[in-house]
Amino acid sequence: MTKRQKAWTFCPQKIPKPKVPENVKLEVETKANELVESFLMPEYIKTPPEDMRFNYIVDIYTKWYQSYFYFCAKYASPDPRSASPFFEVKFARMEYVGDGLFNLSYMRHTGKWFEIFQDLSVDECLETIRDFPHFQP
Repeated sequence: MTKRQKAWTFCPQKIPKPKVPENVKLEVETKANELVESFLMPEYIKTPPEDMRFNYIVDIYTKWYQSYFYFCAKYASPDPRSASPFFEVKFARMEYVGDGLFNLSYMRHTGKWFEIFQDLSVDECLETIRDFPHFQP
């Protein structure tokens, strides 16, 4: 078996992501929680199904992680054979790109984020989440 030869390759530096200002964080949290309370929760949280084999949504909430803002759904898994009684699914993500603008992604069935919209304002992101089924649980 022959040894591989080592070779030098060019590896450019990564551009650091911009930090989210506190006023932008507060604005996003306030408006997003209003969307969750007024639209997402009434639309997607229903009474538990009679057939206890199926998962169902019990809570919808938001959270920040670094420069990402996530919309999450908490599911109950009442089947006695399930590994855990509850689990979390992130279904929409707003990525801060600077100047009060965000990229909007949704979680695909493959477990990977898929970015559809770029450089949207907070209001445009929340309107898109409300109107497009891709961004809903």
